[in-house]
Amino acid sequence: MERLRSSPLHANISTALDKHLEVIHVVQSCRKDEIVNASNRQRQGAPRCQDDRDVFALALAIKEMSVATRKARTTLWCALQMTLPK
Repeated sequence: MERLRSSPLHANISTALDKHLEVIHVVQSCRKDEIVNASNRQRQGAPRCQDDRDVFALALAIKEMSVATRKARTTLWCALQMTLPK
C-alpha cells in the first residue's frame, strides 16, 4: 500500500501490525510450553488432568491475540481506504 500511495503510511499502522506479530509469537510460545509440560507430566505418570496455569496463560494470550487481530484488521482497512483513488 505504501508503494501504491508513493508515501509512507501512518506510524500507528505499522505499530499495530508489529503488535499483532508479537502477540502471535506469544501464543505460539504458550502453546509450546503447554505441550512440553503436558508431555513431561505424562512421562512422570502424573494424572492426565492439565495444569490450569498453562491453560490460563494460553487463554489470556489468545484473548490478547484476538484484540490485536481486530486492531490490525481495522488499521489495514484504514490504510486501504487511504490508498484507494478518490
